[in-house]
Amino acid sequence: MLENIVVNRPDSEQHLCADKGYKGKPALLIILSERYIPHVKQLNEEVQEKKDNPNYKARRWVVEVSHSWFNRFRKILVRFEKLNERYEALLFMAASIIAFRKVGFIYE
Repeated sequence: MLENIVVNRPDSEQHLCADKGYKGKPALLIILSERYIPHVKQLNEEVQEKKDNPNYKARRWVVEVSHSWFNRFRKILVRFEKLNERYEALLFMAASIIAFRKVGFIYE
């Protein structure tokens, strides 16, 4: 995935946050070969930080948060659409609603 990035990255340092699935040596070597600074945290590390510092707030990765937002749309969560085009259109509509909610255009 890292080798096929379409957008050119800036010359500044690039950080890559990943979950424990990328903790192994092969994954870390690929991350480093693509000139990223890896930030791979295990779940138990965040639990320990929470115990040590009561004000610490565990970070949810962007992908996990995005999946959570999309899971609120039942029409997407349980796929009833047979055509890919219709399902993709629903994904775009859900993404638009999420974006509008984030900037405050749609109130609930």
